[in-house]
Amino acid sequence: MTTGRPFERVLVANRGEIAVRVITAVCRSGGTAVAVFTAPDGGPAPARHVQEADLAFEIPDYLDAAAIVDVALRAGAQAIHPGYGFLSESPVLAAACTAAGLVWVGPDERALRLMGDKIAARAHVAALGVPVVPGTTDPARAEDVGYPLIVKPSAGGGGKGMQIVRDPADLPAALAAAQRVAAAAFGDDTLLLERLVRQPRHIEAQVLGDRHGHLEVLGLRECSLQRRHQKVIEEAPAPYPQGEVREAIVAAAARVAASVGYVGAGTVEFLVSGEDPRQWYFLEMNTRLQVEHPVTEAVTGVDLVQAQLRVAAGEQLRLGELTETGHAVEARVYAERPDRGFVPSTGRLLEVSEPAGVRIDSGVWSGSVVTADYDPMLLKVIAHGASRAEAIERLDAALAQTVLLGVHTNLSYLRAVLIAPQVRDAGADTAFLDSFEPPPPAEPDDQALAAAAFALRPEPDGGASPWAVRSGWRVGEHRTPTITLLLGDRAYETPVPGEPPTGVRSAVENGTAWVWRDGDTWAVRRRTRDEAVERSRRVRAGAAPDPQVRTPMPGTVIAVPATDGAAVEAGEVIAVVEAMKMENPVTAPVAGTLVLAVRHGETVTADQVLATVHPHPGGPQDRSPGSQ
Repeated sequence: MTTGRPFERVLVANRGEIAVRVITAVCRSGGTAVAVFTAPDGGPAPARHVQEADLAFEIPDYLDAAAIVDVALRAGAQAIHPGYGFLSESPVLAAACTAAGLVWVGPDERALRLMGDKIAARAHVAALGVPVVPGTTDPARAEDVGYPLIVKPSAGGGGKGMQIVRDPADLPAALAAAQRVAAAAFGDDTLLLERLVRQPRHIEAQVLGDRHGHLEVLGLRECSLQRRHQKVIEEAPAPYPQGEVREAIVAAAARVAASVGYVGAGTVEFLVSGEDPRQWYFLEMNTRLQVEHPVTEAVTGVDLVQAQLRVAAGEQLRLGELTETGHAVEARVYAERPDRGFVPSTGRLLEVSEPAGVRIDSGVWSGSVVTADYDPMLLKVIAHGASRAEAIERLDAALAQTVLLGVHTNLSYLRAVLIAPQVRDAGADTAFLDSFEPPPPAEPDDQALAAAAFALRPEPDGGASPWAVRSGWRVGEHRTPTITLLLGDRAYETPVPGEPPTGVRSAVENGTAWVWRDGDTWAVRRRTRDEAVERSRRVRAGAAPDPQVRTPMPGTVIAVPATDGAAVEAGEVIAVVEAMKMENPVTAPVAGTLVLAVRHGETVTADQVLATVHPHPGGPQDRSPGSQ
């Protein structure tokens, strides 16, 4: 590839870490980067991608193709880079871009339409002689496909809406759930039913093509570590499969991409049986850059975003002889609570401290606000090493040094996954994380509690006499003052130190102290006098379960399967709240009569009461989690 500036000005039609990544690439090439943002990303604390761009314009929605093209023209951009997600695979935006005389940084409209339709893509690829998973679009033929099967939106991607069905009796509910997500996320509720491959490994080939007919396959990645069909940890080169099967998959990826005259960076994805690698199938083609592209960049030395820009500008691919050096592993850091069913976490990031010695692709920094409007991914940590074992060790060490205060994250969960024997031995399939039990939250040690106590220490009342200060002052002595700290339902009577302990990071907001120490983070607050009184009262009364059902996160009520006034059982789903593009079922805490407080489509805030369950007279005081 040549050097120089491929475009004077590029609009980046995305947000978060990918927008920052593309903005950085545009600026490094000497161009001007234009950002777009919606109201949640504007506000008093603009999102990081807005602040890092040279120019920024507000739009109504990241899915508004007309508004994006209009901004590009007003800003004087020559090209639009869509990143990934949102409209990155939209033939509508690509066509509008071309019609307006702008360059679309991606494949042409034909490739987008063909590969964006899973049904049409299957037929096209099968005609090329590439194996496809047996499937159908007719639910009445589910028995012909065979159980277990997977229901997926035809127009979808990223695992959204996918439902696994193991029993025919569960098919109607799975179809309804998949159609609901498909219609909301993609505007098309057409579904595809496919046979579920046994012990599947998710293998994908990175392809890169130019407008002159040149096409390269930049190796294979493995993305089998995924939860709810969302990738969590990815690596390159793929440790599985090897030999002739690997060569066949690379050849198939090249054949699929070449058949649509593919231009730019894309990914051809496959499922490979963990029982028999000779059983491998085309899954889909993502006609865009992938979240996990940094691991390929790390082992090949190719900057895929720069390559995208240059081939879009009409340059020829001249990568030379490609070799993969070492191994790279990437972890996605999300704002979520693994200990509470992975519900999203929102708030303001009080401190962000990134580890050294690894690559960080981040969309946030200190002061960034994490809302429920978008995907909960905060950043990615990418480690490269001479071997797979070394890369994993470096990634684990980096995660331990990543500080994110202000929201709950999956950092501890990621570290627990990395040390699992199946992961260390490269034997995990796509079902592994579904049965992987998140580790319980670590107990705060004395140093962490001391830091929280110092951060939340009572302040003297206006510098009055020692009698007015609750500091432990006594005539003739000085006792170390103590306060009661609350961590969930656990209480810690903790001495207040005279100065903060070393080796601990802490920040306070709205009465909560966020504390980081040795890779673990806790959100701690002081017990109020009223809470202490209420606790004593509940203990004396036997501490019956709270009949009120609250949402653990802000979001939108997208389903209310229960009926107002109906009898429900403990653990029965009474509402589904969507937050950060994820569905979160909320369940009844006890058996009883349901009184709903919300309706379908209503927007709710964190901890809002969704319903009350009045226990049956004399019924068991059974309690189940409020969300799953």
